[in-house]
Amino acid sequence: MSEIETDIITTVVGGTGHIELNRPKALNALTVDMVHAIDAALQAWESDDAVTRVLLTSASPKAYCAGGDIRAIRDQVVAGEDFTPFFRDEYDMNLRLAEFPKPVIALIDGVNMGGGVGVSIHGSHRVVSEKALIAMPEVAIGFLPDVGATHILGRLPKGFGELMGMTAARIGAGDALAVGLATHFVPSSAMPDVKAALLAGEELDGVLARFGDTAPASTLPLDEIADVFGRDSVTEILAGLATTSGAWADTAREQLSTACPTSVFVTFDLIQASRDRTLAQCLAEEAVVGARLVRRPDFVEGIRAVLIDKTRDPKFSPASMNDVEEREIEALLGA
Repeated sequence: MSEIETDIITTVVGGTGHIELNRPKALNALTVDMVHAIDAALQAWESDDAVTRVLLTSASPKAYCAGGDIRAIRDQVVAGEDFTPFFRDEYDMNLRLAEFPKPVIALIDGVNMGGGVGVSIHGSHRVVSEKALIAMPEVAIGFLPDVGATHILGRLPKGFGELMGMTAARIGAGDALAVGLATHFVPSSAMPDVKAALLAGEELDGVLARFGDTAPASTLPLDEIADVFGRDSVTEILAGLATTSGAWADTAREQLSTACPTSVFVTFDLIQASRDRTLAQCLAEEAVVGARLVRRPDFVEGIRAVLIDKTRDPKFSPASMNDVEEREIEALLGA
C-alpha cells in the first residue's frame, strides 16, 4: 500500500489500482494536491502489467465528490494570484483518465458534482446507486461546466445536455442510466461488496452482474426535454420553457432564476460547439473561456452567494437573460 496524499489513498490489490477519495469533511472537494495524486497514480499504472484496471471510490458516506475546491480558486482570484495551474493540471488528469488503456470503474454512491464528474464519468464503467446525484452546477456561480463536461453533455440525448448544463439540474440514478451518464446500477448496500470483490481480483463483468439490481425508473420526460432544450438558441429555449408545464419544467425555471445569465449563454454555445470537437479540444476551450469567466465579477459574487454566505441571492451583471449582449458572449468565446 502506498499513500500518495492523505486526501488520496492509492493501493494495488488483486490486479486493481484503487484510488480512494479521502476528504470526507469537504465531501471530497478536489484540491490541487488531490489532482496531482490521482494523475501520478494513473501515470504509474498505465504501463504497469500488475494493474489490469482502475477502481475509483469515496471514503465519504454522503458524496463521491462534490466538485473542485472552488473556494480556493476564488481566494486566488481575489488576491490577484494565478489560478490557471489548477485547471490546467485538472484537465490534463481528466484527459488521462478518459484515454486510460484499461477499464476504469467509478462507484458513485452519493453526490457527484462538477470536478467529481471529471473523475468518474470519463471512465468506462460508471456504477451508480440509488443515492447517486449527478450535476454540473457551475452556472450558479458564474462559471461553466468544465472537466470535459461540455463534451459529455453534447453527446447526451437531444436537449438533455443543455438542460443539465444551463440549469444545473440534479440527475438521479434512473435518469443517469437512461441517458448514458451511468452504465450500471448497484444498490448502495452492495457497493462495499463490489469494491471488496474487485480488490479480491474477481472478474469485472461477473461482479457487476452478481451485485447489480433493477435500477430506479427514469423520472424525466426525455421527449419534452428534447422539444424545449433541443432548440436552436437560448431565447427559443426560454420561450419554450415558459409555456411548458410539469415538475421538471418548474424546477428548471426556478434554477434558471438564480443562474448567472452570462454563464447560461456561454454554456449553451459551448455544448453546441462540442459536437464537432474532441474531448481534448473541449477541455482546451473550457480552459480558455473558463479563465475569462473567472476574471469576471460574477464568479466571485456567485461563490459568495452559494458557498460562502449561502444566501442564494447572487447579484449578477447583467442580472437578466434579456440583458445579455451577444457581443459580450462572442468576446468570451473568442468568436
